[in-house]
Amino acid sequence: MPVARPKEAGGGSHWISDFWQWLGISGDRVGTSGTLRRTFFYSFATAAALVAVINTINVISDTKTHTDLAGPIVWEGSSWIALMAFFWIPWIGYRLAPPFVRPRWKLLVHIPAAFLFSLLHVWGFNLVRTLIYWLAGDHYDFGSFWPNFFYEFRKDVLGYALFIAGFALIEHLLRQQQLIDAPGQTLTFDIRDGARLNRVRLDEVLAIASAGNYVEFVLRDGRKLLMRSPLSALENELGPRGFLRTHRSWLVNASAMTALKPEGSGDYTVELGALEAPLSRRFPEALAKLRGE
Repeated sequence: MPVARPKEAGGGSHWISDFWQWLGISGDRVGTSGTLRRTFFYSFATAAALVAVINTINVISDTKTHTDLAGPIVWEGSSWIALMAFFWIPWIGYRLAPPFVRPRWKLLVHIPAAFLFSLLHVWGFNLVRTLIYWLAGDHYDFGSFWPNFFYEFRKDVLGYALFIAGFALIEHLLRQQQLIDAPGQTLTFDIRDGARLNRVRLDEVLAIASAGNYVEFVLRDGRKLLMRSPLSALENELGPRGFLRTHRSWLVNASAMTALKPEGSGDYTVELGALEAPLSRRFPEALAKLRGE
């Protein structure tokens, strides 16, 4: 089995580049279609439009109790501005722990993420309202912060959950469309190590092994390439391409399997030509797929 030896980062700016790449804002690693980037921006546009429609409806409904529309417009508009300003928080939560992430305990990351999202949303719209009221020569009073915050928090948790579901749905639809549009196209993957980029064909990747803060790509030609990335992020990206999580530290290319050898106690060894990768009994779904069940 390969033993990865992480290299030193090529400078302080590289981790920033790696972070943006991981977020998907600067483009997707899979091919050149920019699926992650499009997922983020399509989700942002959809959320902005839907929240704007909902807030507009709220303003219209407020006309029954308010003769002056200025107040409702400021309240709903400031909420919209704050929501979209901190839209990146649920996106980071989604990248850290998508809905089908393994192990499931990683989903707990959404608890502090949702709390932070709501806290900044409330802080943001209060800031905007205070500024607008001040410019108008008036004073805005939010009231007692924590009771009002937890009232908003209940609504924001639902909004956060809808954002996560929306990310998953849009990314799934985009990846499915990519497969439909180019069924015979050879997919490539950009392996970034600092400033260096290695573009490889996905069918040349036998397996991916975790190595601390890095992952090691094992290629058919014997090369082993390192990239700074969590294995779970690659599982989310490459799962639709036939890569299976067989162990907490391994992803294997199911199409490259040449044999499946039992090791006892429910564990197996996946043979990928000369390479062997572990298959833990804790991943029965991967075993079923490799068996063709």
